[in-house]
Amino acid sequence: MEEVPTTVLCGERCHLGEGPTYDAATDTAWWFDIVGRRLFETRLDSGQITIHSLNVMGSALGRIDAQRQLLVADDGLYVRETADGRMTLYRPLEAENAATRSNDARVHPSGTFWIGTMGRKAEQGLGAIYALHRGELTRLYERVTIPNAICFSPDGAVGYFADTGKNVLFRVDLDASTGLPRGEPVALVTRRNGGGIDGAVVDAEGLIWNARWGGGCIDVYSPQGEHLRTIRVPARQSSCPAFIGQDFSRLLVTSAWQGMAEDARRADPDHGRTFVLDIAVRGRAEPDVKLATA
Repeated sequence: MEEVPTTVLCGERCHLGEGPTYDAATDTAWWFDIVGRRLFETRLDSGQITIHSLNVMGSALGRIDAQRQLLVADDGLYVRETADGRMTLYRPLEAENAATRSNDARVHPSGTFWIGTMGRKAEQGLGAIYALHRGELTRLYERVTIPNAICFSPDGAVGYFADTGKNVLFRVDLDASTGLPRGEPVALVTRRNGGGIDGAVVDAEGLIWNARWGGGCIDVYSPQGEHLRTIRVPARQSSCPAFIGQDFSRLLVTSAWQGMAEDARRADPDHGRTFVLDIAVRGRAEPDVKLATA
């Protein structure tokens, strides 16, 4: 396992840290504590951290424009005003099903937003993966236990997602202009032991940077599924990465203490914290979400 220069970006512990993203225009990183119903905002130039309390279980967000974000939550998608945090429901998402919540999500280069749901207790097959394309929400895949690793090739022609319940990373051919599937998913990586396939992001060269839940690391895979690198993260339950910095050359990684007994937390002193790995990676900016009215 490789060691790279690593710093703690935020020492506040997240029960379930997830959904990091970065807005280069404001040099701001965002991520969630899903269970704690908190949204973290960090200005990288100053190091200023603001923690926003939420009335919903937010799990991910995408930038719409300089004034608005689309926030993914347990009962729907909300337009959030960045200036004052005001949220307006845009589309319901399994709002009639109290047993589920949102989880992993990421924006396709076309502006289509892929979003995963799952059971609040990770019940088998209770989740799904949706695509928000030009304002229309379509269910792509059913009977998913824990949707994760939603990410896309730089040209938008390939999508990736995982079901952590099966510990399989899938690839699927996409229409690059819409971000919608053109074929059936096929298994790309299957992990047998040593942790679960969690959140992921794809760099400018098409390499997949995947957080390993329970493994305390980031795994790097080629588009063909070849394992290339494993990089240590200081918390055992590393959950999701995002490229940050004006040149997208560093990696922000969230973590969690969900499900850890007291003795396990003592043995993992950085549990739930958020880190920056100085890797000199060739990352990419996150696309903006395109809404029907955009």
